[in-house]
Formats: sequence, C-alpha cells, structure tokens
Amino acid sequence: MIIDCHGHYTTEPKDLHRFRKEQTAAANAKDKAAMPSRAALKMSDDEIRESIEQNQLKLQRERGTDLTIFSPRASGMGHHVGDESVSLEWSQICNDLIARVVSLYPKNFIGVCQLPQSPGADPKHSAAELERCVKMGFIGCNLNPDPSGGYFNSPPMTDKSWFPLYEKMIELDVPCMIHVSGCCNPAMHTTGSYYLNADTMVFMQVLLSDLFKTFPKLKFIIPHGGGAVPFHWGRFRGIALNNGKPELAEIMGDNIFFDTCVYHQPGIDLLTKVVPIDNILFASEMVGAVKGNDPKTGFGFDDTKRYIDQAPISEAARKKIFESNARKVFSRLAAKVSA
Repeated sequence: MIIDCHGHYTTEPKDLHRFRKEQTAAANAKDKAAMPSRAALKMSDDEIRESIEQNQLKLQRERGTDLTIFSPRASGMGHHVGDESVSLEWSQICNDLIARVVSLYPKNFIGVCQLPQSPGADPKHSAAELERCVKMGFIGCNLNPDPSGGYFNSPPMTDKSWFPLYEKMIELDVPCMIHVSGCCNPAMHTTGSYYLNADTMVFMQVLLSDLFKTFPKLKFIIPHGGGAVPFHWGRFRGIALNNGKPELAEIMGDNIFFDTCVYHQPGIDLLTKVVPIDNILFASEMVGAVKGNDPKTGFGFDDTKRYIDQAPISEAARKKIFESNARKVFSRLAAKVSA
C-alpha cells in the first residue's frame, strides 16, 4: 500500500468559498450580526464527488497511490481571521467537510483535522475540536505554530503554553503535522517562503529543547521535506553538538518526521541520503502547492511517487517511506485500514 500522508482538500465546492468570504468580511467589520448562517451553506454529495473524482481521486489512480491522509486546505485555515469563535466555526465546517469526503470514499481518504487556533488564544482551547474529530475517525491534526499569519508572535512550540494540547494529542494517540496557513505578511509568499520558514523554525526550536524528554510519545511531522533542514544538515548538526545536544538522528528519534513534498529528483535524493529513512513519510501535497507539469520531465511537479521510485535507495527503504513509516506515526491508521 502507498500512503500519502499530506493531502489537502483544495477543490472544495464553491459555496464554501462564498461562506468564507462573507464570514471574513463580517469578522473584519466586527459585525457579528452580519455573520453568514452555517445552515445556509449548501454542498451536495454530488458536488463533493465531482470535485474529488476529477482531481485527487483521478491523480491517485494515474500515479498509483492508494490512500491519502486528507485535511482541509492549509492556506485556507486562516487562523488570523476574526477571533476564536470565528476560527472554531470555520474549523468545524471544514473538518465536517473532510468527514463527508471520507464517508464517500473510505478506501481512498482518511481524515486529519485543522484546529480552531487564534492569535493570542491558549492552545489548549483547540483540544475539544481535536477530540471531536478523533471521535469521527480522524487520525491526526494540523498544528499551526504561527496563528498570526506570518508575523511569528506566538511562543515557541517548546513553550509550556502548548503542553496541555500535547497532552491531549498523546492521550488520543495522534500526531500533528506542523503547518502554517495563508500568509498576510507582504514580506513573504505563502507556499514559497512562509511554509518553509515555519518548518525550519520549528525544527530549530525543538533541536535546542528537551521537549521530547518531557513528551516521549509526542510526534511532529514537519512537511515540505523538512524545510531547509536536509540541505543545511551540517549546520543544524553543528549547532546541536555545540550546545551539548546529541546527533540529529537521535534528536529526531521516534518524534520528528519529514515528508517528501519536495518537487524535484535531486531534492528527494538529498532527503533520502541525509535524513534517516525511518523518519521520512511519503507525501505529495496534491493538488495545489505547485501546479502543472515540469517542462523538463513532462510530469507533474507534485508527482512525488515518481521521485521515490527513482531514488537510489533499497526496496526495503522504499517500503518504509511508502507505507511502514506512516503506519508507525499514525497509530490509529491500522484499525482504519483494516476496516
């Protein structure tokens, strides 16, 4: 089985975008009376089927993958929009939509939720929505280290304010994918710099901490190939050793994992050569992070299975990346796949 650990619903029915536009406008106007009605949101099963079958499901079949661990559009989480109540309603709507996709295509998708984070809000307030989603069958969550949308004014992820949420994740036996949302800071591009900056930042925060000594069962997936980390492995390794920390492979252990959302062969080859194979999960992030075909190859930039197939690694290593590691990280996956 080939498990894609990083997929987003980027082809949602149109009325979802209408609702969010109205909700955002009302939130920015601070006019609660103008908030759109959730009951008026119309998304039929046929609309969902069409949006999935012409996109994610079509590419699954063409590229030869089996199961996508699926979450709401990351750039659309928009934690900087409105207050906690706005974020909670939006998160519930988006997570319920993922649950509908999974119910329609249980062999192809399994849910991961977004959390109702908000600038300045206590992270523990997200625990209730995480618990609700796990009861619906979700197997993980996306956790935003910067709800401000690009201004990085939240405490580091090693701060004790995050600990109650980590405790809930461990209690529920779910990992988190470290994932920021859309960027409202004009100095950064959302997918080209903001995402990768945040990935690198969180790795650096954890590297100099004892977070996983405090929470040995906590699991972080750092996407997009680990940001800058594989390319600058020597720099991070040197910083760790200079600060009395162990080797990076030991720091990562059973706690930090990178995915394969790296969109060229040399990048994947570097990832698999530098980062321990046991800490790499297959992922594509299709559809949307980088659209279109690479003119040098004729294949989609996000057709990452092709890169893993051609990487100079053993078949045993390939199996770990494609399946075994995902089963290890997403502990709830085994029961879902069996079902």
